[in-house]
Amino acid sequence: MASRHSAIPRGLNATRSSLAQGRFGRMFRNVPPARFGATEADNIANLSALADAMTASLDGPKDDPDAEESGIPALYTYFGQFIDHDITFDPVSVLTKAQDPDGLVDFRTPALDLDNVYGRGPSDQPYMYDGNLKFLLGEPLKGAGVPDANDLPRFAGRALIGDPRNDENSIVSQLQGLFLRFHNRMVDDNAGLDFEALQQRVRFHYQYVVLNDFLPRIVSSAVLSDLRTGGRYDRSKLNYFHWKTWPFMPVEFSVACYRLGHSMIRPGYRLNDDDAMLLSIFPDKDFKNALTGFQTMAPGRAIDWGRFIDLDVRAYGKEGDDALPANKKRLQFAYRIDTSLVNPLSMLPPAVASNPPSLVLRNLERGWRLGLPSGQAVARAMHMTPLKDEEILIGKAVDKPDPGEDPVAINKIANGAFARNCPLWTYVLAEAAHHKTAVTIPVTGAPGPISTPQLGPVGGRIVAEVILGLLFGDNFSMLSLDPGWAPVTGPDFGLKDLVAYALGQGTALH
Repeated sequence: MASRHSAIPRGLNATRSSLAQGRFGRMFRNVPPARFGATEADNIANLSALADAMTASLDGPKDDPDAEESGIPALYTYFGQFIDHDITFDPVSVLTKAQDPDGLVDFRTPALDLDNVYGRGPSDQPYMYDGNLKFLLGEPLKGAGVPDANDLPRFAGRALIGDPRNDENSIVSQLQGLFLRFHNRMVDDNAGLDFEALQQRVRFHYQYVVLNDFLPRIVSSAVLSDLRTGGRYDRSKLNYFHWKTWPFMPVEFSVACYRLGHSMIRPGYRLNDDDAMLLSIFPDKDFKNALTGFQTMAPGRAIDWGRFIDLDVRAYGKEGDDALPANKKRLQFAYRIDTSLVNPLSMLPPAVASNPPSLVLRNLERGWRLGLPSGQAVARAMHMTPLKDEEILIGKAVDKPDPGEDPVAINKIANGAFARNCPLWTYVLAEAAHHKTAVTIPVTGAPGPISTPQLGPVGGRIVAEVILGLLFGDNFSMLSLDPGWAPVTGPDFGLKDLVAYALGQGTALH
């Protein structure tokens, strides 16, 4: 007889007791897993129906602004991916096989320590370094209007970096390169420091940006305020993320709540001034040129970072007029956090994923197979009132939906299989629509602040507590060694300043 629910990886609950702890575990171990059908086939069919509802219609990359933009510069999407690769590593790629707990071991540290950049260090991976404290850089990259860029160092096309996943696409690949350059400039500006001291300074700047720039972009201010005392983050305020010896990686975070970034991905991005550099995020039947990675960077793809982060002030452009010259120069924004993912993510190329090729279905199926509770069950475990079904809307979180694209309540999908029983990942995305914050667009000629969704009391609290917990649990982190630390340039240091410094702009950092 087919099982009534997923085969939860053996021991994932049992081994995470107060007496034993592994790299992966659960925040809410006593909350039962969500089921979406009587048999495995029923579960897959219902999750497939939800995945279809969460996938937007086919839409290609565009230059002009559109209603789905969040007002958050597009680079934050890929900085979030970069953070994910720093703190998690899940080697399991086949969703349908029986998974042993050892298959979920994070082979690197679940900490914000930039091991995805530094790897195992120059003594163990000398091929990543120049023998004199600096990283090796790859071949020069060219791009229209971009004066200075480099590919990652490679051998036979494969990037020689701390985490191969940071070569997944042309954007995160070049962001990885910026971190190499950030470290190298830190070497130049701090003569006499040894490698460990330089590494700590780079880590502190990175952690500062995560805490003071990235989190406030994606998590509502009310959630973050509840985690502070006297203006500083307070470990005693972590109500749900607890560990015995060292922090573990909660599956509620890694498999559900932190996958918010998937909804922020645009169909494509313009990289530089070249007319041919408006590229789809993944290839499909209509968009052949794509940003797929794991190969030597294609010619002409050097990124003009002012298109991804507000390094300078640019014109907003004009919605519906992709012929307007300002549109091609403009700062691109991440899409809003909502329950609608762009269509190319439903057709991942075989080199990225298959069986199923839909990222939406992969996320839903993985959460079910790992026995995650429903969003409503997690809300109750956190002593919060769950969203009602009619508040869990599937569709784009735009102010004025196009005809025929009105969001649909979760209980209207798959004959009510998700009534009061929403998958945690979907719940967190839907919850964000209830916690919109006015975001000022950092460009000229913008139509005014955008009311953009942010993670709320369930999703935001889990994401914030895990990131804070990983820092509090790391004896060498900024929060452990010097919680009042700030960059010498001042407390407003953010992602744009990190990028500018890597590009050789701005003052020295000590």
